[in-house]
Amino acid sequence: MNHLFTRRPEVLLKLKVVLSLFLIATLFFSCKTGEQMTDQPLPEIPQLEEPIPDRQFQAPAVQVENSVDVDSLMLSMTLREKIGQLFVVPAYGNFTNDHELHYLRLKRMIARYNIGGVIFMRGDVYGQALMTNKLQDISKIPLWITQDMEYGAAMRVREATRFTPAMGIAATGDPSNAYLAGKITAREARALGVHQVFAPVLDVNNNPENPVINVRSFSANPNMVAKFGQYFIDGVQSEGLLATAKHFPGHGDTDTDSHLSLPVIHHDYARLDSLELVPFRVTVKNGLESVMSAHIAYPNISENIDLPGTLDESILSRILIDSLNFKGLVVTDGLEMKGITDKFSPGEAVIQALLAGADLMVISPDEMTAISEIERAVQMGRISEVRIDQSVQKILELKKERGVFKSHQVDIDALSSRIHTATYQTIANTIARKSVTILKNNRNILPIRDKDFLRVLVVAVADDESGSTGSNLAREIRNYHNNVTFHTLDKRSGSEEKATILKAADTADLIIIGSFIMVRSHQPIQLDQEHRRLLKLLTARNKPTVLMAFGNPYVIQDLPETDVHLLAWSSDSNQVMQSVPALFGAAEVQGKLPVSIPGMNEFGDGLTFNHTALRPDRPEAAGLSTDSLLAVDMIMQQAIDDSTFPGGVVAVVKNGILAWHEGYGYHDYSKTKEVMNTDVFDLASLTKVLATTTSIMKLFEEGEISLDDPVRKYFPEFSEGDRRDITIEHLLLHTSGLPAFKVYVDKLKTRAEILNAIKNEPLENKPGEKYVYSDLGFILLAEIVEEVSGLRIDRYIRNRFFYPMGMYAGHYNPARLGSWMTRRIPPTEIDDVYNRGIVQGVVHDERAYFMDGVAGHAGLFASARDIATYSFMLLNGGTYAGHQY
Repeated sequence: MNHLFTRRPEVLLKLKVVLSLFLIATLFFSCKTGEQMTDQPLPEIPQLEEPIPDRQFQAPAVQVENSVDVDSLMLSMTLREKIGQLFVVPAYGNFTNDHELHYLRLKRMIARYNIGGVIFMRGDVYGQALMTNKLQDISKIPLWITQDMEYGAAMRVREATRFTPAMGIAATGDPSNAYLAGKITAREARALGVHQVFAPVLDVNNNPENPVINVRSFSANPNMVAKFGQYFIDGVQSEGLLATAKHFPGHGDTDTDSHLSLPVIHHDYARLDSLELVPFRVTVKNGLESVMSAHIAYPNISENIDLPGTLDESILSRILIDSLNFKGLVVTDGLEMKGITDKFSPGEAVIQALLAGADLMVISPDEMTAISEIERAVQMGRISEVRIDQSVQKILELKKERGVFKSHQVDIDALSSRIHTATYQTIANTIARKSVTILKNNRNILPIRDKDFLRVLVVAVADDESGSTGSNLAREIRNYHNNVTFHTLDKRSGSEEKATILKAADTADLIIIGSFIMVRSHQPIQLDQEHRRLLKLLTARNKPTVLMAFGNPYVIQDLPETDVHLLAWSSDSNQVMQSVPALFGAAEVQGKLPVSIPGMNEFGDGLTFNHTALRPDRPEAAGLSTDSLLAVDMIMQQAIDDSTFPGGVVAVVKNGILAWHEGYGYHDYSKTKEVMNTDVFDLASLTKVLATTTSIMKLFEEGEISLDDPVRKYFPEFSEGDRRDITIEHLLLHTSGLPAFKVYVDKLKTRAEILNAIKNEPLENKPGEKYVYSDLGFILLAEIVEEVSGLRIDRYIRNRFFYPMGMYAGHYNPARLGSWMTRRIPPTEIDDVYNRGIVQGVVHDERAYFMDGVAGHAGLFASARDIATYSFMLLNGGTYAGHQY
C-alpha cells in the first residue's frame, strides 16, 4: 500500500487509537485546577452566624494615610471649595480627545469648583482607567471615584465581569454567591481606581408592577434581602471598598418610576418597620458604611407630605440616622431624576438634602448653579457652614482612611491580570447557571431531545428595534439541536414578518419563546399588546411551547398557557449562554423563585433537574485550567511536525463538560484543508466499544439475550467439539479461543464468504482458557445483534442510541450520505493493494470493507463530540438528556 498519509503504515491504526487514548487519559488525570493562573485566589467564604441581626460585622482593615490632617486641610479650604467636595459629577470612561467639550467642562468643574468626586457612567476598562488618571491629576484634592455596579463592574464597564442580577443570585439559594459577586466586583472596581460601589439594592420587591427595581432586588422576602444583601456587602467591604445599600427607606413597593415622576408610598411606619426597613436595619447593625436615599414621598410617616425621602429630614435624620443609629455616609440618588427636578432647583435640592441628613450629592443637573445657590444660602443663614463641614469632614476622612491621598492613580499595566480573569468569569458563569429557575414543565418537554422534537422554532420577542435581539439564544440552542429556525419579534416587525413567524409555527414541533422585555427606566415591563396577540396565536396551535423569561420574571403572566416557564433574570449574552443548557439537561437546575408571581407561583417554587447531557464549556468550569490545556496545542503540533499524522481533533471531557474541543493540522500531508473540530473520523476498533458492546449491553438489559447464551444458539456451526461451549461472554472478553484475525480478503471478498469462514474457523485455545484480542469474536457479536433485533448493527445502534442522543456524525458508510459528509472526513490512505484508491468516507479495515462496511469490529465513523457524548452517557449510569438508555 502506498501510504501518503503516514510515514509508519504498519502502525497507523494502532497509533491513532493509542495516541488518542493517551492524550485523553493524560489530559483527564494531569490537568490541574487553577494551575498557572495569574489572578490571586479567592479566600474561603465566611459563614454568617444565624440569625443575621445578631451578627457583629468586623470592618476590614484599611490603610490610613497618616500624613494628611483632615482638620488642617478643612481650615485651609474656602467655603466654595468645601461645598465642591459634596458633589459627585458624571464622567465617561471611553476614549476622549483632550479637546472634547464634555471633557473640557469636566476639567473646569474639577479645577475651579473643587468637585469632590466623579461617578463613571459608561465606558471600557482602559478608557475609564486613563480618564481616572487624567482627572486625578487635575484635582487639587484626590477625587472620590464612585460607580453603579449592582451586577458587577460590567454594569458600567465593558469587558469587565458581569453577574446575574440580585434576584437571580437569590434564586440560587446560596448566599455565598452574593459574597463572591460582591468580592469580585470590588476587586475589579479597585483595579479601576473606584472607591465606592453603589450596590447592593436592599429594596424588597414585593410589588410585581414595580417598573424600576424588579430583578435588581434580591427578593420579595425582607429576610432573604437582608441575608443576601449582607453577604454582598461583606464581599465588597472585604476588599476595602465602600458598599452602598439602596434605596432607603425602600423602593420595592411602588409602581411609579422615580426617574420620571415622584412615587408616593402610603404605608404607615409599622408596615415600613416590618418590611422595607428590615434589610437596612440588619446591615446597618452589621457595619454598613453607606446608604443611598430614595426619591419617594411617604405622607403617612413624614411631616412633609409631598417631599421626596432624599430631601426629607423625617426619613433620613429621624429614621436612618436616629432610629437605626446609622453613622456612615448618606448618598443621594441621582439628583437629575424627575422625582427631584420637577419641583426643586439644583441648589434648593442640595440644600434640602443637606438639611435632611445627606452627605454626598450625586449627579446634580447643574453643579455650578447649585454651588452658587448653596454659598448664598450659607451667607443668608439658611444653612450653616457647620452643617457643610460635617459632611465634608466625613468625605475627607473616608478619602484618608481608604488611602486615596496616598495612591489615586490606576496601574494600567496591571489591568489585564485583574479584570475579567478566567476565575472570575467561571464564578459568574456558575452563578448564572445556578440561577436558572424552571417553574413548569407540562408534557414533560424538558429535557429536550431531537428525537421528540425534530423541528424547533425560536421566537425572540423584544422591546427594541435592533432586529437581532435573541440571535444569541438561537445560536446557543443550535449547539444542542440541529434543526432550529429563528425569528425576532420587535418594534420594527411588520405584517409580513409576523405572517412568516406564524407559517414557521405550522411546521414546527416545538416553539421556544424568548422574552427579552427588560426592566428599564422610561418603558413598560409587560409584553406589547400587538406582540402578545401574535404569541397567543402561536400558543393556540397546541404545539409544545417553552417560555424563557430573560430579565423580567413577571412576564410569564402574559403567557400563562405555555408549557414550560423558565426564568433567567437577565438578557445578557452570557446569561443566555448559561441558561440554554437547562433546556437540554446539560446543567443541573435547582433554582427557586425568590418572589411570588400573582395567581401563578409562590415564593420558593422551582423544579429540579439533573445534569444528564454534555455541555460545551470553558475548562475552568470542569475544574481544569486553560493555561495547562494549552500544552495540548504543542503536543499535537509536534506530532504534526514529525509527520506522525497530518492532523486530528482533541476533546477533553470532565464532569459532563466538554472542556476542550479543538481541531489541529490538516486532512492530509498536502496541508491544503484544515481539520475542524466537527470533522468525522474512522474509529477503527473503537467500533467494538461504541457500537457492538453497547448493543449487546442493551439487548442483555432488555432480557433478549444472556451472557451465558451459547453461540451455537445463534450459529449452528458452533455445535461441535469445544466450540459448543463458547458463550456471548467469551466473545465479549476475547476468551472464546478464536484467533485474533484472519486476512480472508486475499480470497474472500463478500460478506457471506467472510462470515462463513469465521463461523467455521478452528479454535486456537479452549473457551475461557486464554485472552486473545479477536476481531472475529466481535464480528460474530454484531451478527447476534442482527439475529435477535432484526436490525443490522448499523441501523440498530443508530436508531436506539446515536440518533436519540444527537450523535449525528455516528455512521457506518458515511460516504453514502453524500459529498457534504465526505468532505468532513480526513482520508486514511491510498490503497494500491485492493485498488480502492484514496480511502475516504469508507472504512479502512479491509474485512469490514468487504462486509459492506458494516461489521462488529470496525466500520463506525464519528466525531470527537459524538464520542464525548457517548462517554458521558456511560459515566452517567446510562442516562443521557434525562433518558435512561
